[in-house]
Amino acid sequence: MAGMNLKTMEVDALLKLRAEIDDQLVLRRAQLQKELARLELLKARNGQGKGRSTKGRKVAPKYRSKKDPTLTWAGRGAMPLWMREEMKGTKLQKDAFLIKD
Repeated sequence: MAGMNLKTMEVDALLKLRAEIDDQLVLRRAQLQKELARLELLKARNGQGKGRSTKGRKVAPKYRSKKDPTLTWAGRGAMPLWMREEMKGTKLQKDAFLIKD
């Protein structure tokens, strides 16, 4: 195939070549689909198929600072410094900062 000149080939030869190429493309597509199905199966077995539905989502704030109302916390992750500082030396508990709407 490397030395073929398509311009000088007969129409029948071109059609035969086209059919051979189509056959090869069909085979390659089937191979790729099999490989993709195998990878998806492995992914599902390892639990990597679905991510957490809450990951990366913004959540409404649950707690608000008594001293500075612009400081809020959704209640996820580590307790913010402003809340620890306001609770230090007082009888305030975490529930005292709950937003009541």
